Amino acid sequence: MFEANGFSQHSIVTSLGRMVYYTAEGSPWNIHTVSNELPPLVFLHGFGGGSSAYEWSKVYPAFVDEYRILAPDLIGWGRSEHPAKDYKIEDYLTTITEFLEQTCFLPATVIASSLTAALTIRVAIQRPDLFKSLILVTPSGLSDFGDNYARTLFSQIAKTPILDRLVYFTGIANSAGIQSFLESRQFAEPERIYPEIVEAYLKSAQQPNAEYAALSFVRGDLCFDLSLYITQLNTPTAIIWGEKSAFTSPETGQRLANLNPTAIKVFQKIDHVGLTPHLELPAVTIGVIRQCLKMLEPLSTP
Repeated sequence: MFEANGFSQHSIVTSLGRMVYYTAEGSPWNIHTVSNELPPLVFLHGFGGGSSAYEWSKVYPAFVDEYRILAPDLIGWGRSEHPAKDYKIEDYLTTITEFLEQTCFLPATVIASSLTAALTIRVAIQRPDLFKSLILVTPSGLSDFGDNYARTLFSQIAKTPILDRLVYFTGIANSAGIQSFLESRQFAEPERIYPEIVEAYLKSAQQPNAEYAALSFVRGDLCFDLSLYITQLNTPTAIIWGEKSAFTSPETGQRLANLNPTAIKVFQKIDHVGLTPHLELPAVTIGVIRQCLKMLEPLSTP
């Protein structure tokens, strides 16, 4: 894994083990402005082979002057602990809640991606007191409107003992597997993938017991129908969607947003990017996030 310049590693203890996170502390940042007095801005990465806080590392340094940045590796990913267990939805609802409780002394603006963004919606429904606003990139439970991911062929293969580990170590946790996934499922333009990205994902994928969380995701154990929950959301929210997202189309995203126009104030599509615009076109994503923050600020002020 790679750390952004001027960001240091810290950790908290959750009910499932130690969760590592990164925050600004040194050069080139002005340390006098980096304090607990700044409002918290939390970046949560999505799931997939080799996922980690690196996913947001090209974006969050742009907000250091205005916010206290917190970018964790979720349990089972990156440098955080990797319990050898079958992960369930409740594990992430609980540990995301615990992270916010322990690190944020004010309601947080949380920026999250893909399935983690969908899980964050559920956390915000359960604990609205922890949130100021949400900016969500391609939020999807991956089984939305009854389109059950668990019925896919890949999910069925991942449920087969022995074969599941074989798939992980030969098809995911190596440079060729990472490169292939990034090209086919995560980026719209393969030429935007450079060696550091592949190396960061590979290092995370090769951590001891990294296969447990990844396979729980691939099996569909963490997937759900977000349309059944999103109407309960009250936190001011903006949604950003990559035009060429391979997993869920912008049309599905707009359909989800239309279920709750009271909370979801912004739906912004970014053209010519896939699932992770923040890695593919970070400067554009920073600009869109800044627009969303300005639009949500009056709505989230008590």
